Amino acid sequence: MTATRDPLPVRPLTAQDFTPFGDLLDTTGAPDKIINQGLCGRYHDRARIDVDGGRTGLSLFDAQPRTLPYRLEMLERHPLGSQAFLPLHQNPFLVIVAPDANGRPGQPQAFLTEPGQGINLLRGTWHGVLTPLFAPGLFAVVDRIAPEGEDPDANLEEHWLTTPVEVVAAQATALRS
Repeated sequence: MTATRDPLPVRPLTAQDFTPFGDLLDTTGAPDKIINQGLCGRYHDRARIDVDGGRTGLSLFDAQPRTLPYRLEMLERHPLGSQAFLPLHQNPFLVIVAPDANGRPGQPQAFLTEPGQGINLLRGTWHGVLTPLFAPGLFAVVDRIAPEGEDPDANLEEHWLTTPVEVVAAQATALRS
């Protein structure tokens, strides 16, 4: 029989114990900020991502599920950086985007992701708020973190629609095509 070192016991992972090696990503406690018309808690900047020439952050969003038909009242965009949404579940979610029309959102388009799909919105893309259709609404979000001293809203433009748009489900056959 070959000699071995003392056994290495498995123990519960805690942020304090793991800090020398990395970051524990979770949504314990209250969100850092309530966003998206009061329907989404943002657990802001949860990882120490190191990039050259700037700072990219990883946050956890915990959004409340919505239902179809969905009332689209506002679109937003981020002129200083892209924004990636990675679901931490296998449920589809609603994605609403619109082309730019002279500094305002053009005709919106709505898409439904496949289970497990994430998206990356390009810089300056008009889009609806995070819209899960099922619980849990938990997503990892990779986006730009404002440098200290910069207005945190410098990377956010909101456009409230004069007339809200009702987003409805398509025919089941159309969703498969």
